Amino acid sequence: MTEFDYDLFTIGAGSAGVRASRLAAETGARVVVAEEDKPGGTCVIRGCVPKKLFVYASAFKDDFRDAEGFGWTVSDTKFDWSRLRDSVQDEVGRLSHIYERNLKIAGAELIKDRAEITGPNSVKLIGSGKEVTAKHILVSVGAWPHFPEKVAGIEHAISSNEVFHLEQLPERMVIVGGGYIAVEFAGIMNGLGVDVTLLYRGAEVLRGFDLDLRAMLRQQMENKGIRVMIESDVKCIEKNTDHFTVVLKNEKEIPTDLVLYATGRRPKTPGMGLEQAGVALDSHGAVKVDAYSQTTVPSIYAIGDVTDRMNLTPIAIREGICFAETVFKANPMAMDYCDVPTAVFSQPPIGTVGYSEEDALKEGYEVDIYKSAFRAMRHAFASNEEQIFMKLVVDAKTDRILGAHMMGHEAGELIQALGIAVKKGVTKAEWDATVAVHPTAAEEFVTMREKYETPEMEVDHTGHHARPRLGERH
Repeated sequence: MTEFDYDLFTIGAGSAGVRASRLAAETGARVVVAEEDKPGGTCVIRGCVPKKLFVYASAFKDDFRDAEGFGWTVSDTKFDWSRLRDSVQDEVGRLSHIYERNLKIAGAELIKDRAEITGPNSVKLIGSGKEVTAKHILVSVGAWPHFPEKVAGIEHAISSNEVFHLEQLPERMVIVGGGYIAVEFAGIMNGLGVDVTLLYRGAEVLRGFDLDLRAMLRQQMENKGIRVMIESDVKCIEKNTDHFTVVLKNEKEIPTDLVLYATGRRPKTPGMGLEQAGVALDSHGAVKVDAYSQTTVPSIYAIGDVTDRMNLTPIAIREGICFAETVFKANPMAMDYCDVPTAVFSQPPIGTVGYSEEDALKEGYEVDIYKSAFRAMRHAFASNEEQIFMKLVVDAKTDRILGAHMMGHEAGELIQALGIAVKKGVTKAEWDATVAVHPTAAEEFVTMREKYETPEMEVDHTGHHARPRLGERH
């Protein structure tokens, strides 16, 4: 007779939990996954996948305009929001079913119920009231949109969870935030014909990215008609008869039909029984783990956004792989968070890997900077003035590429390949020795030869960025 009902009880069927559970089940372990929503997690259900489909839809506005410059006659174009919305949800449903099917194929059981931890080796299923035991418990419940409690009228705002299900598109929309979700939905809604205002309380959008890249993106967003208001903090949201009014702390008022708050997500740990079981959480509710995703309770592990380490779907999947290798294959494996490529599907999109210029300086590197901005050939005959921007951060002492950054068409696709080179530690000389593919935008990365003379920087050792000295060009 076995000591436990299961070898692994996973709470949350998102990208992290499903990958870990499938790999564990394939070893012959008895695995069960509890999910109170559809399998697929944030990425499939209410994040990366539906958002990228929206990006594709919204980009056609520029494509139609560009086509006319190349001789096409484009007329009578119109957009059907309900058709897009419903098609996206159909695709989400299809992918969720695949997640469920893959668990079954691997030999893992799926229980559609909320699960709460009752002890180091016990879990209660809330719907059925059944309590089960497991040798290992894996927490992979992800994160949830966070609303600031001090903003009066915040109950009138929606999050990115709800934006996928709108009955109709608003004529005007205010988006609050400056991260991935905010800038991506600003581009989406602008492309679909909505009058968009983006409010961000910081000095520049996309905190954590290279400062040149951030400034260039904001400029391009504004060129597309998005009103980007930085250093703008919301005081309250007022509900009127047929619209809302967003009131800033400087008393400026912005009338709008919809308010989307995208100011961050918090680990979805409240009510899970973690602290009662002895699992330590940080001040934001994230589960504290070691390099092998083990919590302060040895039998309980956590992976994905619930740990708030690096909140990216591919990272969550890799953490799931590392967990399965460590716990079920006797092959201890820690996740490597260095030189992770990532993309922001803003319009234009961003791709980046490695150090920003500011972070390289903060880490003590002496750097050489190479960068270029130009208009893409695909816009040669169009009125589209969208720019491509590329930048390399190079270690001046070793010639190693520390970071590669791009803004422009297919930046996400390109950065995946560049990520291999940066991860491998190639030098600028090796980069330059690569023959260019012509005519492409990507060839600019291997033909940049002149160093950019960077002005003296003030390195902020307490924050995430350095900034150029006031009044100097950067």
